[in-house]
Amino acid sequence: MAQLSEQEIEFITRCLREGKPLPDSYRYIIPFESKKEYELTYADKEREEDILADTFAVPLQPVKTFGSNGDGWANMLIFGDNLQVLKTLMKMKQEGKLKNADGTPGVRLVYIDPPFATRQEFRGSQDQKAYQDKIMGAEFLEFLRKRLIFLRDLLADDGSIYVHLDWKKAHYAKASLDEVMGEHNFRNEIIWCYKGASEAKDRFPAKHETLFFYAKSQLTSFNYDAIRVPYKDDNKKPAKWGEGEIYEKHPLGTKCLDWFSDIPSFMTASQAKEIIGYPTQKPEALLARVIKASSNPGDLVLDAFAGSGTTGAVAEKLGRRWIMIDCGKLAIYTMQKRLLNLKKEIGNKGKPLKAKPFTLYNAGLYDYQKLKQLPWEEYRDFVLKLFQCRDEKHRIAGVELDGYLGADDVLVFNYQKYKDAVLDRGFIDDLYSILGDKIGRRFFIIAPAASVMFLEDYIEKGSTRYFLLRIPYSIIDELHRKGFTHIKQPVSEMDVNNTVDAVGFDFIQTPDVECEYYLGEPKGQVGLGHSGRGAVIRIKKFESNIISKKPLHYENLKTLSMVMVDYSYDGEVFNFADVFYAEDLKKQDYEIRFDSNKLDGQMMIIYIDIFGNEKREVKRLKDFRSKGV
Repeated sequence: MAQLSEQEIEFITRCLREGKPLPDSYRYIIPFESKKEYELTYADKEREEDILADTFAVPLQPVKTFGSNGDGWANMLIFGDNLQVLKTLMKMKQEGKLKNADGTPGVRLVYIDPPFATRQEFRGSQDQKAYQDKIMGAEFLEFLRKRLIFLRDLLADDGSIYVHLDWKKAHYAKASLDEVMGEHNFRNEIIWCYKGASEAKDRFPAKHETLFFYAKSQLTSFNYDAIRVPYKDDNKKPAKWGEGEIYEKHPLGTKCLDWFSDIPSFMTASQAKEIIGYPTQKPEALLARVIKASSNPGDLVLDAFAGSGTTGAVAEKLGRRWIMIDCGKLAIYTMQKRLLNLKKEIGNKGKPLKAKPFTLYNAGLYDYQKLKQLPWEEYRDFVLKLFQCRDEKHRIAGVELDGYLGADDVLVFNYQKYKDAVLDRGFIDDLYSILGDKIGRRFFIIAPAASVMFLEDYIEKGSTRYFLLRIPYSIIDELHRKGFTHIKQPVSEMDVNNTVDAVGFDFIQTPDVECEYYLGEPKGQVGLGHSGRGAVIRIKKFESNIISKKPLHYENLKTLSMVMVDYSYDGEVFNFADVFYAEDLKKQDYEIRFDSNKLDGQMMIIYIDIFGNEKREVKRLKDFRSKGV
């Protein structure tokens, strides 16, 4: 670093004090981050160090484990914002809790198919639309880059990552991948090409997608013989690609090149058993090739945009461990159903396959009742993580404290031990009389909201502010200077893959739902080909209950996202059969109609709001009263 003059120091100080950016010329005077010889530049791009430090890590709350856990590992299906979850997984790796079967820390293979909300319509001039596209493009790149930074650090030293994109933003993402992963670690640009109908008239039809393959380091291995394309018949004639036959004679089959033309995109009758109706679903054969090439049995495979769950389904069939993350309730229930109804062969064929144990977790949206039922040490550990506190017990003036938030002391109020005690002003007075000036300017107390007897976020005593971190009510704005944002659930099929960055955490607040259940004559499409009576669910009231500092009021039905139905609920696992989006329900006067013959025993209906909260109802045929339609 060059020697700074007094004038330069004064100028820099003034800029920092006034929040003004420093001129680019100071890049050569002050050691800015300069490890990149070149990099992609766009608005609101954050420093890598800030992304790693400032991202909120959310603890994982187990909801349900499917199957018994035999070897100490259960595969992970996680509902939550993937950036916050990746920060948590990174901490698990650092603590030695994220391993492959051979004991290697980290994830051996990452595959992601990140969404890009291209269906949003922007009305305006061509210049305005071009500008809007640039803004959306920059937002998407930063959204992706943040996740790539964590995914890179989650990889094992010999791990690999595949990023699946279409033609719209692939090459911008390639520049970002070179920056994050290192251009020297780039292995392949794989082109997956396929056939199908197209309406394009002013250009060549777009019939390919791109997978960028990067290694973590030079240690990364590649299983080439595992991905040879089988010969088509006993005469060992390979599939024809273009003009002529491009292959290498080998007992295992033809050589697989960096363009895949032998995997159709759900356009053939042979794939019918595999299709589950989820937007952006990818063929199992495509994931099988990636997983076989860059991992071995027992290795850990991660998909942070899991969607329909193809990655986990194929990893399960190929004997890999897996972690899947998604912020959509539709995706979570789709994956849960898929994993519980697997077939052994790729393409969802063959005999049934029982999935190895997997646990469904909530990350960022929690069940407070389950939290309260935890044993004290588990509760204490969870709430410390919830507020990003370090678990370091220590004593000051004889008072046992639980950890630190930054450099400040933290006390977890033991409401289980002191059942009759309350956190009132007298409690704070007593703490102050003991601790006095032995603590810093901030002191944090984590406690259930019901135990706190005053409304303020903090009470000031001497030079110290005693902050109350209430559960389930939180003061994230005060702590992190970032506004809390919820995960957003879609209201139409077009919105399923829209991206939203969630910040912080919340607790489940069951919506208020009132419905009318009745039977009548089949109506419209429901009545075609059905002999039973029409069953109708008419939603009369749907209101969300959101805890907020500022009172929030939403009109009736405005926060409804979707309704999911399992017509044959077994009392244990919700195995959804139909989903009804709010936008479609609005056009149908908020009526759900189905053939009553579908109702086999009992059904479960889940009403979901745009924040991910659920209201569950179990109904039998007798609960639907007769009524003329």
